[in-house]
Amino acid sequence: MHRPPSAEAEVVEELAAVRPDLVDLFTARLPGARAAVLSRLWRALAHEPLPWITGRERAGDGLVLRLRDGRRLTGPAADPYRTDAYVPAVRIDGAAYDDPARLVTGLGVPQGDGFAAELGHSAASLALSRAAQCVAVGEDDPGRGPDAWPDSDWGWERRVVDGHPYHPNCRSRPGFSVAEQLAYGPEYGPVVRLGLVPVAADACLVSGVWPRELRDGTRLLVPVHPWQAAHVLKGTCEEGTGSQGLDAHPLMSLRTLAVPGGPHVKTALSARLTSSVRDISVASIGASADVSDFGQALAERLDGLLHVTGTLGAVAAGSPDLAAVLRESPRVFAAPGEHVVPVAALTTTGLPDSPAWLVSFARLALGVGLRLLELGVALEAHGQNLLVVLSSSGEPLRLVYRDLADIRVSPARLARHGLAVPQLPARMLTDEPVALRRKLFGSLVCGALAATAGSGTALGGALESAVGELPGTPDLVALREDRLPVKSLTLMRTSPRSTGDLWTELPNPLHTT
Repeated sequence: MHRPPSAEAEVVEELAAVRPDLVDLFTARLPGARAAVLSRLWRALAHEPLPWITGRERAGDGLVLRLRDGRRLTGPAADPYRTDAYVPAVRIDGAAYDDPARLVTGLGVPQGDGFAAELGHSAASLALSRAAQCVAVGEDDPGRGPDAWPDSDWGWERRVVDGHPYHPNCRSRPGFSVAEQLAYGPEYGPVVRLGLVPVAADACLVSGVWPRELRDGTRLLVPVHPWQAAHVLKGTCEEGTGSQGLDAHPLMSLRTLAVPGGPHVKTALSARLTSSVRDISVASIGASADVSDFGQALAERLDGLLHVTGTLGAVAAGSPDLAAVLRESPRVFAAPGEHVVPVAALTTTGLPDSPAWLVSFARLALGVGLRLLELGVALEAHGQNLLVVLSSSGEPLRLVYRDLADIRVSPARLARHGLAVPQLPARMLTDEPVALRRKLFGSLVCGALAATAGSGTALGGALESAVGELPGTPDLVALREDRLPVKSLTLMRTSPRSTGDLWTELPNPLHTT
């Protein structure tokens, strides 16, 4: 039987054509990239409710998983909050696997072939990102002190080379060639020329104010990502735009780019990134101004500890494939000498190495998140949406939150505090405490804070010190006493018939401090 080439072989072949100088670096970084993806996968195997795993038991310093077909899968004890590549290999009945794609193929699980291909792509793409980053900065460490910190939005975001800290598909970008990854990935530091598609204003849904500079008489100029133009719109953005366009720098989400001196532009990008295809729904465009106003009004109740980036304007030209959102840059909330840093980039500063700093940051983030939750709003405060304003010496001062599209809002809690319930999309509304806590705890505690801490021990120590100073609301009691919710990312990727998020619970690090 003919076996298709691996993702790694495909990258080598493409690199030889477009960037031959990266071939050796890419090859050298493959083992580390496989270990990084394998460590994320092992976390999922150890903790998610996967139907083909029938039991788990500790064995000395290791962990044994009993498979439904009778085989045994063995590896190191799995700290669900650890972020380094600590799993060089695992064994199926004694046979070692150091490649996550080969491991899933060897397990022979339902939906395994597709998932294995994604894992192979994730490891290959991660190795490529690491290789190119090494060339860009001249060393593996891009500079950990304030004197070396970036002075731009995109400078911080290009430091996040490894993608999602816990998802096995951390760097998966299927549908992107090597040349496209190099041209559009933030870690490569490119400048991306956004096309401008002219659409009759009366054919568009507009929320907020669409700026004069993106108008052409009676037509609106809709920014379009070049990948979207080539693969989905089939060159539409070349029609009628002449030399018009916007030069912008890609941010972590890939679809959102920063215009120097201007706004952040969220573009439609109908590609599967990490887990899902994320479009800009027409409904979200229609609600964007109301959601933005609501978020900013709520932030005013937080005594200056939280800013929410405002939506300046949003447009949909008939479908999610041709839509865009303009948002404030988080940098507008920084005073002279201050830095606005995405939480996902904090580990590149060296600041979290200090337990005292980590406690200070956890106290700030939890205090803001729990106060909002008590009022009735659960943020999806993961390391990409949540940013922290640092003093010139690195002290965490306040938070910035961007992209309100996936928050959850409790009408009952708002009413209890005398707050009006705004006109929000129905999917945002819930009074269920479990759903609200999942949204906040899963993203903030098990995501942003855990990845910043880097281990369960460090996370537990920071939480223990931080929560002792916070008001004892029912949500705080749940945080202290219950297991912690987290999305079952691997179960979701191998359960095609399921819709929406699937969840599991992780050991609470507060119970071991």
